[in-house]
Amino acid sequence: MEQITNGKKILIIGGVAAGATAAARARRLDETAEITIVEKGRYVSFANCGLPYFISRDIPKRSALILQTPEGFFSRYRVTVLLETEALSLDRAARKVRVRGPEGESDLTYDSLILAQGGTPVFPSIRGLDSPNVFKLWTIPDMDAVHKFVETEKPSSAVVIGGGFIGLEAAEAFLKRGLATSIVELTETLMPPADPEFGMLIRRSYEAAGARVFTGRSVRSVDVSSRTVLLDDGSEVPAGIVLVSAGVRPNTELAKAAGLEIGSSGGVSVDEGLRTGDPHIWAAGDMVEIAHRVGGRRVRIPLAGPANRQGRIAATNALGGSLTYRGALGSSVFKSMEETFAMTGLSEKAASAAGFDVGTSTVSKAHHVTYYPGYEDLFLKLVFDRADGRLLGGQAYGREGADKRIDALATALAGGLTVDDLAELDLAYAPPYNSANDPINMAAYAAQNDLSGYSPARSARQAADALGQGEVLLVDVRTYGEYAKGSVQASLHLPVDELRDRLDELPKDRDILLLSKAGFESHIALRQLRQRGFERVWNISGGMAALSLQPGLRWAE
Repeated sequence: MEQITNGKKILIIGGVAAGATAAARARRLDETAEITIVEKGRYVSFANCGLPYFISRDIPKRSALILQTPEGFFSRYRVTVLLETEALSLDRAARKVRVRGPEGESDLTYDSLILAQGGTPVFPSIRGLDSPNVFKLWTIPDMDAVHKFVETEKPSSAVVIGGGFIGLEAAEAFLKRGLATSIVELTETLMPPADPEFGMLIRRSYEAAGARVFTGRSVRSVDVSSRTVLLDDGSEVPAGIVLVSAGVRPNTELAKAAGLEIGSSGGVSVDEGLRTGDPHIWAAGDMVEIAHRVGGRRVRIPLAGPANRQGRIAATNALGGSLTYRGALGSSVFKSMEETFAMTGLSEKAASAAGFDVGTSTVSKAHHVTYYPGYEDLFLKLVFDRADGRLLGGQAYGREGADKRIDALATALAGGLTVDDLAELDLAYAPPYNSANDPINMAAYAAQNDLSGYSPARSARQAADALGQGEVLLVDVRTYGEYAKGSVQASLHLPVDELRDRLDELPKDRDILLLSKAGFESHIALRQLRQRGFERVWNISGGMAALSLQPGLRWAE
């Protein structure tokens, strides 16, 4: 793109992520532009994703999180940064913004305005949240306050309200600091955007690290004198420090008061160029409503990656460019103690809610060949459209390799690939890094087998529901050693290597679900049975690795 030189006044409200990126991009495009950032807080361009890791001391230097200063912005980009300055009102007709800063109120005029005000943490209506031991974790001052309290007051216990990204990262930080930590999440599983089996895996990792986890529970009150919180079931939990991470609302007050359209998701409505309904105003970051790249529904995706890309595009278009923002996938990765969870696109539950004919394929496979030392199990799930095989999303969990597979699936989603395409992906292989058939290939093979009817499958959730209703016979084809480690009540144990000699033990007039360790041996069993006249038989996708994560199953004692 050629350099734009038109001397415009570019005013940016908000100086973190989208706003800071927009300012730097605008300067690179136009040396003659007059660029001003208005930031309500005390810091500009800081790494808010790194805040929990300072609390945990994984990041020892506070200064590492401050990416730029007003002086640095001016020195490098000749951008004026006004800190501790709040935008009070927007006069669209006069193209000016009323602001209040350390020196009082004034008006700032603009040719192009970029709104990048982000979001604000939600504080639920809970008695005692104004106590001095209650904090949030959203800004550098928030981080400083939490760190100071832990250092000076030396609490022995912590309660985190909210089991999403920030809450869980904060919980890990408290655990690393030696605090007896409890997590309280209102929904039934941790990490609500994920499918329940991944929430269960995350829960197990935190409980293994010593945390207490309360799901389907809420906090009724905080008692600073007794250093406890009271849950809605009447139980008390020790709480020397309380951190609230119960969601984020977009900062749309300025836009709403100025008459800009607010979308159904609660974010500012923008077009493909991130322009609002006003031809002189653009918006970017956590405060905007955008298109999800899978299905096109309008959503808010408050993540740093999309915010930075949106800031770049908004600045370009505010200076006369014509870049298009094609939406986001919600790709994310999360450190779950010593393991990793990552996802992209739609979860199974989100795809179902969006009206797709949803199929899933789950595998549990070593992240590289098992004969090379150091392999770790990887739990991978594909979500696809049964109508045409198109990939809709993916989730992965494990000590190694989860992020790598989700990045590949995000690329596949951007390209509109199907499970047939995934089956043919030519991914890098050497024993220390992968298997000849990557877990993505294997999950795609299983999806192809299901769609074609060659090896029809049921998801672990579908299997658990059917078993709970007594509709099916569960045939466990694992080895004797595997079966002895735990089995579902009322299942028939018939090891796959004995199957051909024991066919008379199986009914042909009843639905049969086949269960193996991870889904492979049961696929072998299914092919044997199908060729022997058993038509009502299905493989459980992901095997025991997936079924064991489902709630409500009755286990043999």
